[in-house]
Amino acid sequence: MREKISVIVPVYGVEKVLARCVDSILAQTYQNLEIILVDDGSLDNCPAICDRYASQYENIIVVHKKNGGLTSAWKEGVRHASADLLGFVDSDDYIEPGMYERLVQALLKHNADISMAGLIFDYADGDYPPRKETNRMQKEVYTQEELYSLYPVLLNDGSFIGRSLQPSRVTKLFRRHVVEQNLTLWDERVSVGEDLQMVFAAFLDAKVICTIPDYYPYHYWYHMSSMTGGHDARYLEKIKLLRERMETISDAKAVYDFRPQIRNDFLSLAIMAVKNEIWRNHTDSFFQVQKNVKRMCQDASVQEALTYHTMDRIGLSVKIYIFMMKHSLTIPCYLVTKIFFTLYYWIGSQKG
Repeated sequence: MREKISVIVPVYGVEKVLARCVDSILAQTYQNLEIILVDDGSLDNCPAICDRYASQYENIIVVHKKNGGLTSAWKEGVRHASADLLGFVDSDDYIEPGMYERLVQALLKHNADISMAGLIFDYADGDYPPRKETNRMQKEVYTQEELYSLYPVLLNDGSFIGRSLQPSRVTKLFRRHVVEQNLTLWDERVSVGEDLQMVFAAFLDAKVICTIPDYYPYHYWYHMSSMTGGHDARYLEKIKLLRERMETISDAKAVYDFRPQIRNDFLSLAIMAVKNEIWRNHTDSFFQVQKNVKRMCQDASVQEALTYHTMDRIGLSVKIYIFMMKHSLTIPCYLVTKIFFTLYYWIGSQKG
């Protein structure tokens, strides 16, 4: 009897693309699947679509709940899952037919706790070609000793966003225990880096992890109006919460001092927050944006990270941002960001 997989799909506000997602899971070559659709209080037609699928397929379970965010939906899905193997798919994405077949084969072959593949960014606006996200962990199998050897560079290797850990939960298949025993460590308030807090905790409990090199079966539907693509006035507060939760997980596991890497990762995200404020804020005036950037640069957590970071493999552009932010040089920050992104998107349009 083939091992059963529970695939957890959080659903909210995706009525136009939900069928594409569910149909891609139903089309898997690995058939012993349980699909759990967690309706997170969606206000569109998603609840009815979920119920219709459940009435047509015996292996689809629908859970309706009050809106609580992505992490709360994952938790609810895990509670309703009956399988020992857990997968996650976001409801606006889709997967290729052989994904779970290959993930379960790799996991069973190596007696692993986590198996993982790669993903492709599909741009919804069609202005850019699909882009593969490179997984730095390219060995076929990592024993516990080899996983320990990754700890010094797991969350930051000294470079900008230098994570050796690929944080996407959706490209992975998990043994239930590495997920279930960490549910209390997943903070439902986290809305930036939800995957990172989840995968980090599971990674530290895994004895063996295996990968499928150069295999990209997960299609991440990237749209510029998403949280990652649009302006978010609360981005800095959100990444401060993520930092706090990552430190809490690190302290709870007590296997390695990840705090310096967490600080570096936070600084990388803080630089992105400043860029986001300058490039994406089309609502506030120029002067208000300057005030917002100054407030972000002078934030105590940001100044601490700017002062004590240990990133020694960063390029000139990142060094310039660190200098400008440390000294609250808001106008140079503004000009550099505007020039950079204008050139970046112009070059991209020329290639297209």
